[in-house]
Amino acid sequence: MHNGENRIIGRRIANAYLSSVISISLVLLLVGVASLLLVNAGSVSDYFKENMQVSVLLDTDVSEPEALEFRKELESMPFIRNSAYVSKEQGADEMRSLLGDDFLDVFETSPIPASIDVTLMADYVSTDSLEVVKKRIEGFPLVDEVVYQRSLVDALNANLSRISLVIGIFIGLLLFISFVLINNTVRLNVYARRFTIHTMRLVGATRSFIRGPFMVQAVFQGLFAAFVAIIMLLAILFFIRNEFAQLFGIFRLDLLLTVMGIVIAAGLVICVTSTYFVVNKLVSLKKDELYF
Repeated sequence: MHNGENRIIGRRIANAYLSSVISISLVLLLVGVASLLLVNAGSVSDYFKENMQVSVLLDTDVSEPEALEFRKELESMPFIRNSAYVSKEQGADEMRSLLGDDFLDVFETSPIPASIDVTLMADYVSTDSLEVVKKRIEGFPLVDEVVYQRSLVDALNANLSRISLVIGIFIGLLLFISFVLINNTVRLNVYARRFTIHTMRLVGATRSFIRGPFMVQAVFQGLFAAFVAIIMLLAILFFIRNEFAQLFGIFRLDLLLTVMGIVIAAGLVICVTSTYFVVNKLVSLKKDELYF
């Protein structure tokens, strides 16, 4: 009879432990995703900045060989990321697709000049830096005008700042929610053994002696939950890599170890801290309070 009861109790404890690990792992997965966004915020910002196009319009009498030679000169500049030559014919085709086939009929010769579309290094995509770059490029005799959407640059920088702020607030709230959820999970797990704790007190066990086994279990629980969360995070990244290769390219994989460290640290800190306070509270309960 006692063996049957012990098996039932052992099964209940194992189920409670497993459910708490799963709950903690899911919360830590959210922490991992948020941390991945946080540590890659700079990469995401650079990605959008380095894909903003600046058009260098050339004089109408510039020949194609001259334009291609000038393109090489542009690409040697430290603020240019890459460039693409757009011939007069390509420019005219683009305008036809936008304005219709007959928009050039009123002109004797095509008014569309050859141009070079460039993208800049992320550090130079700001209003002040772009003005300096514009003046530098317009100083070349082949260049007629440098065109970019200033309002788009201002909106891009403003929105990226807002996004960073929102992500920071989201991560702060997520960590708070994570602490509350994991604290409740640990509390239920430890509270189920409140009578064992009370019995240990009756035979003279000290607080540290009672707390010891629970703290060790909390460490293993935090590590195991973090390990499960990391496996799920890697599975998500693998899915993104296969389905959204361009999006995956934004993430810096060298920062993945940092994210893993954050997940492990969060699992350990929250589990150990929660267990410490819950056990201390249960040790202080009187016998009558154990039933409520």
